[in-house]
Amino acid sequence: MQRSERVLETIPVGSLGLIPLASCSELGSKVNDYLVQWRKESANEHKNTLAFQGYEQDSYLIKASVPRFGSGEAKGILQESVRGRDLYLMVDVCNYSLTYSLCGQTNHMSPDDHYQDLKRIIAACGGKARRITVIMPFLYESRQHKRSTRESLDCALALKELVHMGVDNILTFDAHDPRVQNAIPLHGFETVQPAYQFVKALLGNVHDISVDSDHLMVISPDEGGMSRAIYIANILGVDMGMFYKRRDYTKIVNGRNPIVAHEFLGSNVEGKDVIVIDDMISSGESMIDVANKLKDLKAGRIFLYSTFGLFTNGMEKFDKAYEEGLFDRLLTTNLVYQRPELLQRPYYISCDMSKYIALLIDTLNHDASISELLDPYDRIHRFLTKYENGEV
Repeated sequence: MQRSERVLETIPVGSLGLIPLASCSELGSKVNDYLVQWRKESANEHKNTLAFQGYEQDSYLIKASVPRFGSGEAKGILQESVRGRDLYLMVDVCNYSLTYSLCGQTNHMSPDDHYQDLKRIIAACGGKARRITVIMPFLYESRQHKRSTRESLDCALALKELVHMGVDNILTFDAHDPRVQNAIPLHGFETVQPAYQFVKALLGNVHDISVDSDHLMVISPDEGGMSRAIYIANILGVDMGMFYKRRDYTKIVNGRNPIVAHEFLGSNVEGKDVIVIDDMISSGESMIDVANKLKDLKAGRIFLYSTFGLFTNGMEKFDKAYEEGLFDRLLTTNLVYQRPELLQRPYYISCDMSKYIALLIDTLNHDASISELLDPYDRIHRFLTKYENGEV
C-alpha cells in the first residue's frame, strides 16, 4: 500500500517522540523531516482534538545526549520531558566514526559502547514514556545468535535486557537469524526486509536490465542467505542459485574457520546479469570470491547487494575488483554508517531507507498494523510495471 492510500484514523498511542542517538543522527533527521511534512499535509479531521494533542509539530526530535567523564564512563541525559510520549529510539551500533576520550586517549566507539548508550537513554526516561520502541537497523550481536560450543548467547541476552528495561517493541532490518526473537516471545520484534528499496535503487540507476529468467538470475553467496535470494527471485520471476562455503574446520582465523572454496549450485549463468544478495558485507572477501567464480562461469554483469555495508577492511579490494571488471554496481543501504569515500565511488549506489522507517513509525504511532508495509510484493510489482513501460 502506498502512503497516499493509507487512512490512519485510529487515536495515536501518545504524542510522538523521536530520539536518534548520535550514531544515527543523520538518518533520524531525514525520518523526522518526512514525519513533519506528512502530518502537516494530513487531512485528518481529528488532529486538532484532545486525543490528537501534539500530533502536528515542527519537529518530533527530542534532545538527548550521552556525555562522558574523563574516565570514559557516561550518563544519559534528556533535555525535555517525555512523560506520556510514544518514543522511538534509533541507534546504529556499527557507527565506528564516533570517538570519545578515555584518560587522554581517543577511543572509537564500538557496538558495545553504542548499546550501553542506548540503555542509558532508556534509563533516563525513568519509566515515564507511554511506550518505547527501539529501532536498531543492525541488530546488536546478531552474528552471535546460536551456541555451538561453550559460547555466550549475546544477542538473546541483549534482547531480554532491553525488554526488562521497559522496551515494548524492537524493529530491526534483515536480522542475521530472525529466530533470536524466541528469546522474547511475548514482546514485539520485527525484522524488516528492504527488498523494495533495493529493487527501486537498482532499476532506477541501471535502465537496461531485462527482468526475466533468460537474462537475469539471483545468487546467494552462502546457504544462510538462501531464503533472502529465493524471495527476491520469486518476486522478480527469475531463477536463483547459491554457493556453499567449504571451510577448514581444523583452523580458526579471526574467530572463524577460514573458507577454502565456494562451490556453486544452480542453473547455467552464462551471459546472464546476476544479482548477488546477502545481509551484510563485512570484509568483502566472500562477495569478491563469488564474483570471481561467477566470471569463471561466464556470467554477464554482476550486481552486488547487501543490506549492511560494513567494509571492515576498507574499500581497496572492491576498487581493484571493479577495475578488473568483476562487478558493475555495489548497493548497500544507509541503515549503517557510510564512509564519505564510499559515497564517492563510481560503482556505488545507496539505498535510502529513511522514508520507509518514517512510514513504519507513523503507522505504529497510530497503533495500526504494519503487515502491509512489511510485505513489499505489491509495491515491487507496481515499480516493475513502471520500469517495463519506461516510466522510471
